[in-house]
Amino acid sequence: MIIDPKTLFYALIGGIIPAVLWLWFWLHEDKKRPEPRGLITSTFFAGMLAVPIAIPLQKLTHQPQSIFLTFLIWAALEELLKFGAAYFSALRKREDDEPIDPLIYMMTAALGFVAIENAIFILNPLLKGNLIEGVITGNLRFIGASLLHTISSAAIGISLALAFYKRAAVKLIYLSFGILTAIALHTLFNLFIIKETDSITLATFGFVWMAIVILILFFEKIKKVYPVNKI
Repeated sequence: MIIDPKTLFYALIGGIIPAVLWLWFWLHEDKKRPEPRGLITSTFFAGMLAVPIAIPLQKLTHQPQSIFLTFLIWAALEELLKFGAAYFSALRKREDDEPIDPLIYMMTAALGFVAIENAIFILNPLLKGNLIEGVITGNLRFIGASLLHTISSAAIGISLALAFYKRAAVKLIYLSFGILTAIALHTLFNLFIIKETDSITLATFGFVWMAIVILILFFEKIKKVYPVNKI
């Protein structure tokens, strides 16, 4: 299929701008000691590049006999790829030097992933000439799936932040717990959202927004994490 460049441009704009707005919001939480803009940008793009890797892997691992198993595998793939994007672009570098940094970089990679994933979802109705459906899809993903990706990746970032000053073995345990939590949240969200009933959809989005409030509280807690010898 030949895609009209203008249509592709609109889909990309519809996917990227909301993700950048969310990124700006979360970066504001780290305004006292902001991360280098170049590193934030490279992490965001690394998250974007994870999408074309995820899509063929998800096609290969599709389990037609089990929706639950399919969603579980897909969630695991996406969470591991987002973590990989953050790790190779930022987490192993010297700029990752305080507890809040892993959280910032994990969320940045997640929003890069969101930007391209949302653009793909918006592109489909636009290719059919359905502009209104494209706008609605973008808005729903702005307040739903985009936040889900952010929250799930934040679970990994929070785990790394809380273990920031701990020894390597403990960090690995925290990281494993964070990844499992991210996969569980992601899987549950997808399972609930496919029910397509108003009450379940409303409850699911309500859960996501409640998780955002909890995430903001964790931001404040992480800002108070110091080395033991500084307490």
